[in-house]
Amino acid sequence: MTVPLLTRRALLAAGGAAMVSSVSGLFAPARTAGLAPTPSMRGGSNNYIPNAPIVERIGGGGFWMSGTVRRAGDGAPLAGQRIQIWAHTTEGYESDPESHGATLTDDNGVFRLEMPQIVPAFGQPHGHLAYDSGDFETVFLRPVMRSSKDTSLEAHFVLTPA
Repeated sequence: MTVPLLTRRALLAAGGAAMVSSVSGLFAPARTAGLAPTPSMRGGSNNYIPNAPIVERIGGGGFWMSGTVRRAGDGAPLAGQRIQIWAHTTEGYESDPESHGATLTDDNGVFRLEMPQIVPAFGQPHGHLAYDSGDFETVFLRPVMRSSKDTSLEAHFVLTPA
C-alpha cells in the first residue's frame, strides 16, 4: 500500500482553494430573504365597485372572510389598510352593490369581515378581495373555497408601495 506524501505544492494548493471558497461568499451579491409582493389574480377584479363603504358586516352574516396585510420585503404588518370584499352569496350576486363592503386592518395587519354564505358562481365558490387604498399598488384576489360548505375563507396580501 502506498501512502501519498503531502508536498509543499499540494499543501499550498489545497490551502489556497479552501481560502478562496470560504472568502468568495464575501464578494457574492447580497441576497435578501424578503417577502415577495402578492400579484393580482385573474378574475379578481370582476364586478369590482370602487369605494365600497366600510361596514360592520355585509348582509345577514354567517360567513367569515379574513386575512392579513403585510409590506413586501420586510413583512411588517400594515395597520389601517382598507380591504374591499364581495362575493356571490345566499343574499345576492357579486355585481350587487349590497354584496360589497370594506373593512380596515387592525394594528397587526389582520382583517375580518362577516358576510352571507358564499355560493358557487360559474361552478366555483369563491370570494373577491381588493386592496385599493392608494398607499400601495392595487391588488385583486379571487380565492376559491375547497367546498361550498366552508364557512370561512382566508386571503393574504403582501403589498408594494405605489
